[in-house]
Order: sequence, then structure tokens, then C-alpha cells
Amino acid sequence: MIAKTALAEIAPYITRDGSEIRELLHPDQHPVRQQSLAEAVVPPGATTLLHRHLLSEEIYHVTHGTGRMTLGDEVFTIAPGDSIAIAPGTPHRVENTGDEALHILCCCAPAYSHADTELLA
Repeated sequence: MIAKTALAEIAPYITRDGSEIRELLHPDQHPVRQQSLAEAVVPPGATTLLHRHLLSEEIYHVTHGTGRMTLGDEVFTIAPGDSIAIAPGTPHRVENTGDEALHILCCCAPAYSHADTELLA
């Protein structure tokens, strides 16, 4: 298996929370076993659905755009350079409050799975 992947070669798909995802590295396609790395894109004015992952710990890292993050009972602004730790079982969602697409790198351990995503709204 090849460990290198180029963003332009990856077809996007929509996750259960409604965000557009490109899997940069995932055990189903790459030689990683315990985690996944994806880029999420949230269009201007869009909000992902409130959800949680029962098993996966996530790290979000904002690379472009601005938004508002709901993390449990907290709501706060996010912008490029911000990193957010999301513990398993924590309800979360992202709203794009800017006029450009919001881009977020998402690392999940264990790797992202639709089956581990519980919609709450």
C-alpha cells in the first residue's frame, strides 16, 4: 500500500454530520491502522449536525475560514491555526460563519467510521 496521497486525487463524500470529507489517510486504503486523517469542508452559512463519536477521539485543526464550534456545553469562535481536542462521547458541531469555505483537518483515533457517529439533532 502507498502511504502518500494527494488531495486532488481524492473523491469527497458526505459524512453523517453533513460535512464534505476527503480521507487523506484511512486504514481502508492506506498503511495506517489506529487513526485516520481527513479534510472537512463546510460551505459558507452551513452547519454540521450535532453528533458524537462513542469510540473515536478527534482533533480538529482549522486551516482556512472562520466559524463557531459547539463542544459539549461550550460555544466558541474558530479560525486558522486553532486546534480542538474532542473527547469520545462529546457532542459537537461546526458552523461556518464566514463568507469562504471552512477547511478543517480531522484526525480520528480509532479511524473514522459512520457506525461510530451518533446524530443528536
